[in-house]
Amino acid sequence: MPAVTASGVRATWESLPAAVRAGIDDVLGSPVVAAHNQSGGFSPGLAARVRCADGGRAFVKAVGTPLNPESPDLHRREIDVAAALPPGVPAPRFRGSYDDGDWVALVFDEVDGRMPHEPWRPDELRLVVDAVTGLSRSLTPCPVPSPRRARDEMREPMLGYRSLAGDPPDDLDPWERRHLDRLAELAASSLDVVDGDTLVHYDLRADNVLLSSSGVWFVDWPWAFRGAAWLDSVLLLLNAAYHGHDPEPYLDGHPLLDGVDPWHVTAVLAGFAGFFGAFGRRPPPPGLPTVRAFQLAQHATTLAWVRRRTGWE
Repeated sequence: MPAVTASGVRATWESLPAAVRAGIDDVLGSPVVAAHNQSGGFSPGLAARVRCADGGRAFVKAVGTPLNPESPDLHRREIDVAAALPPGVPAPRFRGSYDDGDWVALVFDEVDGRMPHEPWRPDELRLVVDAVTGLSRSLTPCPVPSPRRARDEMREPMLGYRSLAGDPPDDLDPWERRHLDRLAELAASSLDVVDGDTLVHYDLRADNVLLSSSGVWFVDWPWAFRGAAWLDSVLLLLNAAYHGHDPEPYLDGHPLLDGVDPWHVTAVLAGFAGFFGAFGRRPPPPGLPTVRAFQLAQHATTLAWVRRRTGWE
């Protein structure tokens, strides 16, 4: 199956309400005179590299309820995380925010970098796998005060197979249909093993990574929570599998999985297969027309990995 690009229909700097642009200028301390609108990701909001009248540069993201009613709250969640990330974490420095109740904007230092190639190149994938290991170690113990817990945040996704089992779609994969109850039980069991004391990014894909001359940077933190140190490494490899890479060699000998029961990893993978399969069949959210196709494409590659790991006939 051809890969579905992680992209949506983004707002542009020019399309933002004048009051929002003025509020961002205030955060920057100088008016924006040029903006390079960015693509990629699923948010309907703005993502732009901007240049100010004083010569300063920054990265700005903004979204409002007219684009998607839930997206502003995700930006507010990211503000809480970004403001608490300690120095030294490879994430762009947070400079400030704007919030008028409908529109929310975040301003960061600009990173002179690029996203990894899609599909992943082996050398870049190895570089980022190692960087994620370092990231998780640096975020243990969790540095963000009272963040959400993995068990709570992952409950709905990890119960996706229960939803499918309650009303099985006609187009389920035959192997998946045959083992639907077992998959639902396995996926639900993941909720017993995902807690921990690491700040987990929880949305690691190629489009949330930047490669620069100074190293690997991780962006877009609205989903972050406190959880097991190995979760982000497994999530990154879900994306690698989606792009055709065999993820198993990257798990073999992984330092954050030392002592972790392999069946716990399989349970989390089963949970994501159920999540992608259940949510990918829903109508698309406002402003995100491609996300369901992306979820269904990820379902196919994640299910193949789960089938391989379970060994069920």
